Order: sequence, then C-alpha cells, then structure tokens
Amino acid sequence: MVMTVGLVMSPELYGVNYGDRFIAPCLSHPFGTDFMGRDMLWRTVKGLSNSIVIGLAASAVSSVIALSLGILSASGGKRADRIINWCVDCCMGIPHLVLLILISYMMGRGGLGVAVAVAVTHWPELTRVVRGEVLQVRTAQYVKAAYKMGHSPLKVAKDHIIPHVLPVYLVGLVLLFPHAIMHEAALTFLGFGFSAGVPAIGGILSESMEYIVTGKWWLCLFPGLMLLIAVMLFDMIGEKLNQLFNPGSGNQ
Repeated sequence: MVMTVGLVMSPELYGVNYGDRFIAPCLSHPFGTDFMGRDMLWRTVKGLSNSIVIGLAASAVSSVIALSLGILSASGGKRADRIINWCVDCCMGIPHLVLLILISYMMGRGGLGVAVAVAVTHWPELTRVVRGEVLQVRTAQYVKAAYKMGHSPLKVAKDHIIPHVLPVYLVGLVLLFPHAIMHEAALTFLGFGFSAGVPAIGGILSESMEYIVTGKWWLCLFPGLMLLIAVMLFDMIGEKLNQLFNPGSGNQ
C-alpha cells in the first residue's frame, strides 16, 4: 500500500514551503516538517515507496540469477560447479557495502545504479541454497526412477526438481527483500544512491544528521522507524514462509 500511495501521490504534498520550516509533529504535520518546510510524513511515504520499488526489482533480478546459477552449478558438471562456486566465494569474501559502492559509483547516481548494485551483490547465498536443494533432489529415488523410465532431463526438471526448489526460492526471494531495502538506504545515506532531489529514506536520514544536535529529533526518528518496520515486516514474512515450507526449521 505504501508503494502504491508513493507512486501516485502528487509532489505538491511534500513540496517546499519555507513558511513551515522545522514544525514539530502536530495534527497538521504528524511527522513534522524539515529545514525546507517539506512535510515529513509524505516525504517518508515517498522515500519508502522508492526504496520498496528498488528492493522489489533488485530482489527479483538477484533471485533469478541465484536460481539459474544454483541449478547450473548442481546440474552442469564439475567444471561449471567449480567456476560458479569460485564466483560465489569471491563475492562473499568482499563486504557487501564495498561492492555496492563500487558498482553504484560506476553506474552513476540514481535508481538504476542502486538497483543494479543491489541485484548483482545479493545472489551468492541463495545460489548456494538452491545448489544444495538441487543436489539433494537429484539423488532421490523417484528422480532416478524417472530417468530410468526414459524421461528427458527437461521433463524431470519440470516435474520434480523445480517443484522441490520453488519453496526455497520463494523464501529466499522474500528474505532478500529487507536486505535490498537496507542496502539501498545505506547507499543513499552515504551519497552513492538517489540524488538529493529524490525523496529516499537514506537521503532523508543523511540530511537529518545536521539538525539532530539542535533538537530536531523528528527528522530522523520517524523515517528511521518506518524503514525499520518495513524491514522487520518482510523479514517476519520470510521466516513464516520458511516455517510453512519447512516445519522443522522453526528452532534453527
């Protein structure tokens, strides 16, 4: 709902109004206003909407990369497995934030650069999970029986392997999403994400740092809480899906 409201809302709702600078939270401005008189409620909604859009796009692309490489690693022979595992180890050996900054810097500031940076850095963990699931199901008796009955690899994959991997893939996709949102916010906070003119939670938090010491606590409190709630919500959804598909994983 936040994403939809943010996409269709008028820019006038969070426009500049110097006559309303630094208004504390009140009935007319529940989240207060900033140093340019912009309504913080609508700026936060718009910023969170932008983060969700980037998170969805990046998570979808990253999960497809992970699914493809995981299946290829498990089914493509030893050489493909070694190459993909080497790439996974290399990516996991470098801190996420370093790769995010480098890729975003090369792509240029903006939503596209952030989306690409997040998408190409979040696939290694899910790739390993998918690879393990494919290796497990390939040794199952019903899969071996399907091959002995003359079924083609494509039919075996469609009827047995993909249905087995799909729940893990869906859980991984949902759990990627909060990480994508947090890393988008971190990039923008550090100045490598959205430009200053685009409402984004990271940018809002970055701007608020200058005014915290002067008592303008609402500039960072409400955007930070909204970001935290969104991340925790999707993390909880992912955990519930994991427990639904894997009942024995609740205490892990």
